[in-house]
Amino acid sequence: MRFAQPEFFYLLTIVPLLVLFYAIQFRRRREALKQLGQIELINRLARSTVEGRQSIKASLVLAILVSFTLALARPQFGIEAETVKQEGFSVMVVLDVSNSMLAEDVKPNRLSQAKYAIRTLLKKLSNDQIGLVVFAGSAFLQCPLTSDYSMIELFLDGIDTQTVGTQGTAISEALLIAGNSFRENQKGSKAILLITDGENHYKDPAVVASTLATQDIQIYVIGIGTLTGAPIPLRNTNGMVIGHMRDQSGNVVISKLDESILRKVAETSEGLYQITSPGGNEIDLVYDAIVSLEKSELESREFEDYIERYQYILFLGLLLLIVDNIIRDRKILRSP
Repeated sequence: MRFAQPEFFYLLTIVPLLVLFYAIQFRRRREALKQLGQIELINRLARSTVEGRQSIKASLVLAILVSFTLALARPQFGIEAETVKQEGFSVMVVLDVSNSMLAEDVKPNRLSQAKYAIRTLLKKLSNDQIGLVVFAGSAFLQCPLTSDYSMIELFLDGIDTQTVGTQGTAISEALLIAGNSFRENQKGSKAILLITDGENHYKDPAVVASTLATQDIQIYVIGIGTLTGAPIPLRNTNGMVIGHMRDQSGNVVISKLDESILRKVAETSEGLYQITSPGGNEIDLVYDAIVSLEKSELESREFEDYIERYQYILFLGLLLLIVDNIIRDRKILRSP
């Protein structure tokens, strides 16, 4: 046997105070009656008052207080097993961390805007699973599927363009890793959220998207950047801009959003493509599309819990309260 809220036992400290109060009251009453004459004679004259019933009512008040206190402490004994099934959707976020994500055609820069979109998505999730893959010239699984959103937040805080040592944009490899992160026997729809500026330096990611589509994996794409593009700033250790990235010919590199490949990836997997906007409503549209998918059973857990027994003590307290209201400490005298 255990009590779920034992802190309510502090209320029992009132019991000895009430006992002391009643003892003093009864003693004062007897001493007051002694001053008027013999107690037996006065009790006989005061026929409407029954001293024994007053003691009974005082005992009932104490018993009611104890009963309600025990009920508030929630006694529990006996164990019952309960199976809890968690339903939701699974989404793997694929985040581009290449140097081009430092371009500032969206403020403060593409990578910061991408992180903001992911954090906005996290606030919308409930009982769903999310994972994270980062990529540049290569890709790796940063965080497997989890319902611990604070873990994703922690990883996001540490992600920058140095997270992946090899520079480039390996979208295909990142999509493959994300697709392999889902359970093989997982039922229901699975989603990948790709956030990138679309500059691809390797094989066509639409081919991978077609393969993933056969596995009921849909790819939702958010294009970060603008069609006009922007140079990629170079900063010193103090964060000051000291120049811009240049190509082998010495020309300043202008990084532009490549929508064509991103649209093709989304269409091939029957997903959705959205370009980033100042208001950030693209993540709302993507989320609405994902939640419309068929939810799957993510996990099933069995819990053993104690059975609540406070109802019986509460019923006893209410019964004593009724008895206390029925018993009167005075007789009803009828006129002859």
